[in-house]
Amino acid sequence: VARSRSLFLWDDGSPMRFFVRPGLAKLRLAPLVLAGGGRLCRVQEPGAVLLAQPGEAAPGGAVSTAYVTECVERNQRLPLEPYRLPAAPPAPPAASPRGRLAFTQAEDAALLRAVRGRSEARASGRALWKELERAGLTRHSWQAMRDRYLRHLRPLLGGPQQTEEPAQSTGLFEAANREFESTESGSDTSDISEELSTQDGEGKSPGETASGLKTGPEDSVFPDTQLQREERPTSTCSSSSVVGEVVKTMQHFMEKFGMDLFTVTQAFLKNTGEVETTLYFLQTGQRLDGYPVWSREDDLELQKDDERVRNKLIAKFGAENVAKRVAFRKS
Repeated sequence: VARSRSLFLWDDGSPMRFFVRPGLAKLRLAPLVLAGGGRLCRVQEPGAVLLAQPGEAAPGGAVSTAYVTECVERNQRLPLEPYRLPAAPPAPPAASPRGRLAFTQAEDAALLRAVRGRSEARASGRALWKELERAGLTRHSWQAMRDRYLRHLRPLLGGPQQTEEPAQSTGLFEAANREFESTESGSDTSDISEELSTQDGEGKSPGETASGLKTGPEDSVFPDTQLQREERPTSTCSSSSVVGEVVKTMQHFMEKFGMDLFTVTQAFLKNTGEVETTLYFLQTGQRLDGYPVWSREDDLELQKDDERVRNKLIAKFGAENVAKRVAFRKS
């Protein structure tokens, strides 16, 4: 049976909007939601369906991620109510000294995952913690999370955590970027599509292919890189730790799609380094938001200080994508 393209539309024809925190679950569900006509919100918006995994601490009203997969399996939009998750129980009042809200083991683990692989300067600064507070990583303020990490968790790790990837990954990006800048863009999409048609996943929908992603310790492979790009599209996230995380993600995609390093890296460059968009592109040969991918010629046009040229690019890619591309090229 052909999968319904209106699976996630309300009765009035408007798309259902979902919010799910960045991570493997989001990567797995995004193609399913989009293929069924739904939308994913970058931040939790009023009226959006909050998706959470069973067992995850979630606010009242959250819906199990199983809702999406079961709608797809049955090829029909199911009622939300049976999939509502029980609200997380309130934290016990006997908190830590001085009456503060205590950190749970799960929250400590989430803090360590969020910081893993990041530079010491980034972990000691404020920007990262403010981003994690906006993302709702724990129930605590950014000051409390930073304090918890610096005073209690970092000492347990036996000193600053360093990441080994940046040196090799920076070289990789430079090499791939040189190749990107020397290739003709005319056949970019068709090349990817041809390569896709020879993959094991031939004939499968994006969602089915995506569900093959590994789960487990890799939950931290796609942490806040996506969050930073989503919530602060105009910032230049050039820290070495972000590059390190992207490299892990690229290795994951290489295994998944059986593609070589350059093919996956080029896909990232064409899609402004966005994990979710690149995944969709590797599966379908198209952009997740319907816009074309970036070519070297487009980047050359972008560098011109010409309002008419800039407006032409905005018409082609959308204002938000142009702003993201400018920030991406700077980084």
